[in-house]
Amino acid sequence: MSFLIAEVIVDVSTYHVDRPFDYEVPTEWVNIIEMGCRVKVPFGPRNVLGFVVGLKNETDVPADKLKSIAQILDIEPVLTEEMLLMAKWLKNETICYEIDALQVMLPSALRAKYEKIIMLQEDKEALPEEAKAIFGKRQQVNFKEFERAELLPLLKQLITDKIVKIENVVKQQGNVKEIRMVKISDNQQDIDKAMVDAARAAKQRQLIEWMSAHLGEVLLPQKIYEETGASPAVLQSVIDKGAAHFIQEEVYRDPFTKEVSRTQSLQLTDEQHVALKDIITSIEEQTAKTFLLHGVTGSGKTEVYLQAIQKVLDEGKEAIMLVPEISLTPQMTERFRSRFGEMVAVMHSGLSVGEKYDEWRKIQQGKVSVVVGARSAIFAPFTNIGLIILDEEHESTYKQEDSPRYHARDVAIWRSEFYKCPVILGSATPALESFARAKKGVYSLLSLKQRAMHQALPTVFIADMREELQKGNRSMFSEQLVDAIRVRLEKKEQMVLFLNRRGYSSFVLCRDCGTVVQCPNCDISLTYHRTTEKLKCHYCGYDERVPQICPQCQSEHIRYFGTGTQKVEEEIYKLFPEGRVLRMDVDTTKHKGAHEEILQAFGEGQADILLGTQMIAKGLDFPNITLVGVLSADTSLHLPDYRAAERTFQLLTQVSGRAGRHDKPGEVIIQSYTPEHYAIELAKIQDYEPFYEREMFLRRRSSYPPYYFVALVQISHEDVMMAAEYAGRAADWLRGNLSNQVAIIGPTTASISRLQNRYRYQCLIKYKIEPNLIPVLQRLLAMYRGEWIKQGILMTVDLDPSTI
Repeated sequence: MSFLIAEVIVDVSTYHVDRPFDYEVPTEWVNIIEMGCRVKVPFGPRNVLGFVVGLKNETDVPADKLKSIAQILDIEPVLTEEMLLMAKWLKNETICYEIDALQVMLPSALRAKYEKIIMLQEDKEALPEEAKAIFGKRQQVNFKEFERAELLPLLKQLITDKIVKIENVVKQQGNVKEIRMVKISDNQQDIDKAMVDAARAAKQRQLIEWMSAHLGEVLLPQKIYEETGASPAVLQSVIDKGAAHFIQEEVYRDPFTKEVSRTQSLQLTDEQHVALKDIITSIEEQTAKTFLLHGVTGSGKTEVYLQAIQKVLDEGKEAIMLVPEISLTPQMTERFRSRFGEMVAVMHSGLSVGEKYDEWRKIQQGKVSVVVGARSAIFAPFTNIGLIILDEEHESTYKQEDSPRYHARDVAIWRSEFYKCPVILGSATPALESFARAKKGVYSLLSLKQRAMHQALPTVFIADMREELQKGNRSMFSEQLVDAIRVRLEKKEQMVLFLNRRGYSSFVLCRDCGTVVQCPNCDISLTYHRTTEKLKCHYCGYDERVPQICPQCQSEHIRYFGTGTQKVEEEIYKLFPEGRVLRMDVDTTKHKGAHEEILQAFGEGQADILLGTQMIAKGLDFPNITLVGVLSADTSLHLPDYRAAERTFQLLTQVSGRAGRHDKPGEVIIQSYTPEHYAIELAKIQDYEPFYEREMFLRRRSSYPPYYFVALVQISHEDVMMAAEYAGRAADWLRGNLSNQVAIIGPTTASISRLQNRYRYQCLIKYKIEPNLIPVLQRLLAMYRGEWIKQGILMTVDLDPSTI
């Protein structure tokens, strides 16, 4: 007897079960089950969630040990065949559990508790008798009723014929949003019969007569009242007579807060035209090509994206557009909606669970063709992708820090190869690795060296804060910046002030004994927040009241050192009482829609100064900004990270590019205590290639990427000695199992040696070519998962760490 076997990945993240398990498919579900469906299966003493990743007719499992699937959760698969393949690739590429790779592709609503509801799409008369019996007088029923009646094959057919549709109603979290509509019968006989029954009711007859001209239409009750003058009671009487019936219709939550007017394509410059031509050739020839679009700030990269996407849509395909910051999403989404209208969905962490779920379903059901979103939007469930774009491709936010530790760029390139379509990586300051690949011909380099409207790049001045101190200026503003702000306020022009540190002060120190107030859980100083009068840890969330006396020596000489955005805001009001300031950092953008509100208010001229952290450094495009001030260029320069200079250069170039983007000339003032550093000097002239050459020379000399690959193994434990011991074991084991071409550095303490009460040690692996690296790391992880984890050790492996 032939039977069907499903290969199921179960939702249990442990080493021993990271493989498919065979389950028998009950006979009645053989024609229903598909790859990519979620199921409930018996696993040990309980039923667990699983994903069907394969179907076959044979198994090695003995008949007495073979268990059956307990429940099918999806009639229509939630994961496509491509996604199942991508999960296997992610599992190997990032060394993660396959279940983690599968889960990352789904919205959180599909991981929550939910009910499946079957909703009528057609008149009840279209239903077979068995289905009519289940629905009775209702327009929707629970999936379990079909399951109990053993009518799942019939349900599958009804869905295929579009007589019913299936919806996931998420409990508590993301309920499907519905409104009550009136569906007028599409059968003239029902109308005629109702007319006879309403012989003596003039108002009912009048409404029925109107309905006969609108057969089969679905309308809001309010619309019917407006058009006919009928009352709710009259409509109810007509419905009771069978001329129409109420139905529940789903409406998608709208994550867009404002209307946009449609825009047309802009005239391209010669450089834009050449870049677009190459991209369109790749789209037409259906080749998986990666383009690096290197354009100075304001060179019109977005217009190239928009016109390339238009080409993709004309060919009936879909496009994914990624942006690095949630704060960029509103502006970018607005530009895309004004060009493509309702074809655009948006996906980012600022949406509620229900909104994310609705946007995901719009994509899955083919109701949109363009997705704009942050990192996770790379997994949008499209099935006919024609173009993928990563804007500001150098940004570290494209790297996921938890398992699976993927980089959106790598996933984009994998998907482009699957769909044979191009990828565009756009940036004014590309990652060194990307530019090196473009130089070697791995990527195709497209350059935009001129601004789109041929405006000059802003004039950049560097203020040496050491000289300011010698002159006796102890404030956080140089004289040059103060004068420039005063001029802009007089001219009614706008400015952006950038400081990469939120809060009021960076730390609180006792002037008598030198004690800095530390987080009790992490090896990091607490940040003072003036508005709440609290000290906060930005790593674990711990907070405490500001001490009045030193916790060590009981001195009252507690002082606040360093500068945060709250303190800058206060100082601006002291210097310029007439200035209107909008602050944009994590603290002011906690509530939903806050990014959009702040940017909209600034765009409408409700403030003169936009003060913020890195979320304002890129992508913003306002015509009236003529001044950008960087209050401390050194903040990111002296971090213990080989990318510190690169990140400083990128940040300064990006934030400088916010000025003078339209008809008014721009000016940038960068304040620094190390103005002679090459990252700051080259950011002043905004020339990427000299910086690239200088930085590549240093990377080659120090054996860092892109000349070498690095992988990071991190080990943590609540006991410092245990963490050190097992980190030593890991390093020794790696040295014994990898070739002598590989350099293993460490173990050393991590840059933040204690986080959330766990001590952290790490080993850095540097290599050029090491074919055995992944198998060796998998064996190390197997050892850890089998034995070390029982000792309370936590170990993570990152094959492409964004910081080390």
